[in-house]
Amino acid sequence: MSEAVAYILPLLLGVPLGAAGLCLALPSLLAQRLILWLTTAAVLAFAVWTLAATADGSVIAHQISGWPPGIAIPYAIDAFSALMLAAASFLVLICSLYAAAAREDRDRSFAALVLVLSGGVYGAFTTADLFHLFVTVEVALIPSYVLLTRSGSARSVRAGRVYATVNLFISTTLLFGIALVYGVTGTVNLAELAGAAERSDAAAAAAGVVLVALAGKAAMVPLHWWLPRTYPFASASVNALFSGLLTKIGVYALFRVYALVFGADGRFEGIILTVLVTGMVVGVLGALGSTNMRAILSFHMSSQVGYMLLGLGIFGVAGLAASIFYLIQYMMTKAALFLAVGTVERATGSGDLRRLGGVARHSPLLAVAFLIPALSLAGVPPLSGFVAKFVLVIAAADAGAWLAAGTAVAVSLFTLLSMLKIWNGAFWGDDPEPPARQAAPVPGRLVLPVLALAALSVVLGLGAQPLLTLSTAAAGNLVDVAGYVEAVSAP
Repeated sequence: MSEAVAYILPLLLGVPLGAAGLCLALPSLLAQRLILWLTTAAVLAFAVWTLAATADGSVIAHQISGWPPGIAIPYAIDAFSALMLAAASFLVLICSLYAAAAREDRDRSFAALVLVLSGGVYGAFTTADLFHLFVTVEVALIPSYVLLTRSGSARSVRAGRVYATVNLFISTTLLFGIALVYGVTGTVNLAELAGAAERSDAAAAAAGVVLVALAGKAAMVPLHWWLPRTYPFASASVNALFSGLLTKIGVYALFRVYALVFGADGRFEGIILTVLVTGMVVGVLGALGSTNMRAILSFHMSSQVGYMLLGLGIFGVAGLAASIFYLIQYMMTKAALFLAVGTVERATGSGDLRRLGGVARHSPLLAVAFLIPALSLAGVPPLSGFVAKFVLVIAAADAGAWLAAGTAVAVSLFTLLSMLKIWNGAFWGDDPEPPARQAAPVPGRLVLPVLALAALSVVLGLGAQPLLTLSTAAAGNLVDVAGYVEAVSAP
């Protein structure tokens, strides 16, 4: 089984790219949709299969074309990358189904662009080479520029300029950091970089540049300002895709690179915790100050990065497992919220809370589909967000990070306030006078994908143990990197 998995790993990038080319060659919209759905379903099935092979802490690696380590591009998958692969492919499937239901995929390029984007994301989750990580990130970013501006509106074009400028700058910084790492250590192979920060301060500084660039990709405060200026102007399905995939490349890579290069290096714990706690507060305050639904959710993305990465500041199995659990359930929760508010905008013609009201009366199922993930994001029991925040706060308290634990609880209360702000402004009350547009019942085909994601918040809350077990296995590989290093270094 392990050998079969190893040979398939490079195809996670290659097959979606090939499928994208096939989509462009076919004029039939139905054929393009089927290729996108079948390719994504195959990746999801592979991810689930791989989870069974890596749940015991195993790491499976492959050197491209059988070239020796150090020359070949290595791919590797463990419980962490398998979890990310499963979550990402599931989101692509749900968002592409929503796009078809909402007729957001009617231009010939949509399926191909999503396949290229997803292929880059899958490659980023499985590569064990820093330079190849940069390549896969760029593969994912290139179609995102088009997906963001495909409506052609003046607002989306302006957002696209900001998005492209910022990401090109961050990508340049990432490439510069990788060049520094290679200049100092002579390698970009992640296995060979294990423990480099402890052996050399120069290597630590070079890797620090890489981490800063990855923090920018993750929209971590203070490198977050571009996100609420860009994401809200994409279509609902694309917005949900971006939230679940693109910034999560940065989050995943921060975990992977930091664990390998720095490990349990206590010198940086205070800096990391300070940045993350500040990010929690700044992000949620930005959300409270916004009146546009998608801007509120975008600010929350920066706030929630602080929760997701808290395990790095309290480096250990418990803290990292809590962070990974938080990350996986959050990808589903936030995508559900973006799809829900995007559907409200589609029904009413506005995302401005000052021009909305009474949606729950016209579309009660949509209101439920929003309310469940909204309460989960705020950490209300028994939903997945509560379990995630509970285990994270416990891990922080056990590690003596009382300020981080207290801030996580306090920010959850402000998160609840901002979710109630959307609920009261858009879903509750009477229709606005004058209305943005006469709200009509939302078709069930638009609500079903949102309900599917919302249902996961309930399932992962009431039945959290399997994901917690997998998250613990993933955390174990981050704390003890010997297995990862051995697998990637093997011929």
